[in-house]
This record gives sequence, structure tokens and C-alpha cells, in this order.
Amino acid sequence: MVPTLSELESIGLAAGLCAVGATTADPFPATRHDLETRKARGLHAGMQFTYRNPPRSTDPHRTLPGATVLVVGAYDYQRREPARPAGPVGRVAAYSWEDHYAELRSGLEAIAVVLRTGGHRAVVLADQNHLVDRAAAHRAGIGWWGKSSNVLVPGVGSLVVLGAVLTDAPVAVPAVEPVDDGCRSCTRCLDGCPTGAIIEPGVVDAARCLAWLLQADGIFPVGHRIALGDRIYGCDDCQDVCPPNQVRRRRPSGAGDDGAWVPILDVLALTDGALMDRLGRWYVPDRDPAFLRRNLLVVLGNVGDPRDPRVADAVRAALGDRRAVVRAHAVWAARRLGLEALLGMVEADADPDVRAELARVHVPRAEVPSGSASA
Repeated sequence: MVPTLSELESIGLAAGLCAVGATTADPFPATRHDLETRKARGLHAGMQFTYRNPPRSTDPHRTLPGATVLVVGAYDYQRREPARPAGPVGRVAAYSWEDHYAELRSGLEAIAVVLRTGGHRAVVLADQNHLVDRAAAHRAGIGWWGKSSNVLVPGVGSLVVLGAVLTDAPVAVPAVEPVDDGCRSCTRCLDGCPTGAIIEPGVVDAARCLAWLLQADGIFPVGHRIALGDRIYGCDDCQDVCPPNQVRRRRPSGAGDDGAWVPILDVLALTDGALMDRLGRWYVPDRDPAFLRRNLLVVLGNVGDPRDPRVADAVRAALGDRRAVVRAHAVWAARRLGLEALLGMVEADADPDVRAELARVHVPRAEVPSGSASA
């Protein structure tokens, strides 16, 4: 017996999803064109994920030959922000406070189990490069594609994670009308992006997106370090200013240690192994803790109190690190904090990235105009 879409929707909602819809497993040619065009323009900035293989991520049959239907689900992760602790701390984007994808997968798996029990194949796709989940959600009538490039679910907003169950079950999929564009003339996400990364409605330049830059390898772009502020993982600005996300009463957060806030000095003092144990659940390029230290040092430069001896100790330790990427960002943090006296430690450093930082003209924090994004 083949369950109806209504039955699958009831199962998903009972399992914690906030919206369930369905669409055919046909390819997404327009999305493939967008991915390939933006990749050719360099807007992916080296990001892989669905950019890695657009023919696969836009054709469900590449994942499950013979697939007929995508049952799409959304999980609402809107929560109230926990109180900010004392001391220099880094802000974590709401989508990483807890493992929201675990809840999403659980809801989707409840749907998949029913399909498998009926003798059909069913694969859960969530946070994978096999599928552009926003395209599937939009075509399934889950929500509209906002100017921020996020999908907004009516009555919920954009603070959702999306996924799908890909199946060969002959589930009847009714014709779905696109959800009305609720953004209309609003441009708050474009105006509210701290680096102007949303270059046109629905198009993000990853080279300017702080969320991506925190996950990319190499040197953190100088022109975006001050704009990073206290963000240590992800960026919520385009969603925080979005009106549909501001009209609902948010539930309390269950975020524990390092959920919404990360104590910068405490984690910088950890060994690499302990640092990865604590924050390695995040995407870390090449699983290299040096890039976590890079990000931590930029944030410390923005929020640390140079009068606190622990801040100077953290910068001093980073200037003596064996890895040039850490030393280079420690130079920037020292200059930003007015701790130039520490730079004698690296004045003879031969690494080109460290030399470039030493040669750079820096603006001490007290002299940086409010809202400036320059270094």
C-alpha cells in the first residue's frame, strides 16, 4: 500500500517537522544553470558542497535511479538567544547552537521508514551535496525563495533547515502552485548584510559572506576582519533583520556550553586536540585547528580588552605558534589591540604572510570609525 502525501505529511509533522511537501524527482535544470553560472563568475569563492558537482546535486536520479518523488521537510530552529556571558566571547550563528540537522533527519527518517515498510526505496538527504534542498523545498511549495537566497516558510520564516526523502514509491504528487513572494519590495537583508555579500536579490557572493569566510582556508580577508565583529561561526544578520523572522515568539534555547557563545581566551588556551574536541563539530577546513585559531584571533582583536593581561598572554602565545597562519593573524590582533610591543617576537619572521601583516598599515581599534569594514 502506498501512503498518501497527506499521511506522510502527518507523520513528518508529528515527528517534529514544521512543514512537509512533495515534488517529483525530476531534475532542476534552472538551478543547475544558476550553479554553473555563478561558479563561472567566481561567486562560489572555492565553496564546494552543491557547487562541487551541479549535474548530480540538481538531478535526484544520480542519487537514486528510478526515483519518483521528493518528500521535502523543514525543521524550525528559531530559539531565543541565551544570555551573553562575561569576558571576550565569540558569537555562534543560531543554526549551529544545537544539532538541528539531527532533528531534521529524525523527522525525515520517520517518513522514510513508512515508505520502506511498504517495500519502497527511500533515502534521507539532509545537509549533503546530493541535492540543492532549497530548490526542492521551493518546488514542493514549502516556501518562497527570499532575496537573502534562503527559503522562507509561511508563518515560520527562514530560520529552518531543509531536507528531503528521495523515494521510488508512486506517491501521488498534486500540482503545486509556487508560494507567493512574501518579500515583495523589502530589501532589509541586502541592506543589513555587513559586507554587502548579497549582491542582488537571491545572489550571494561567497567571497564576501562572513559565514563562508569563517569556513574557508587560508588568510582571512583583511577587508572583512573588522566587519566580522564577534562572529566566530556563521552569521545571522540577513535573517535577524528579516521581518518574517521577527514576528514570532521564539522558544527557549537548549544550547549548552559553546552553543551560542564561545569564551575566546579559554579556547585559545587549549591544546589543538582539546580545541577540536570542543569545537570540531563545526566545519573546519582540512580539519586543521589552525583555522579555528585564526578566527579566534580576529575576533579577539575586535572584542578583547588590551588592559586584560590574559589578552596579551593569548596574543603572545599565538605569535609564538609554529604555524604561520596563526602568527599572521596574531600580528593583526596585536596591532588592532594596541599591543605592538609584542611584535618584536616576529620582527625577523621570514614567512611571507607574516611579513605582509607586519608591513600592513593598521588602524588601531580606537581610531576605527563606527561601522567601518576596512583594516
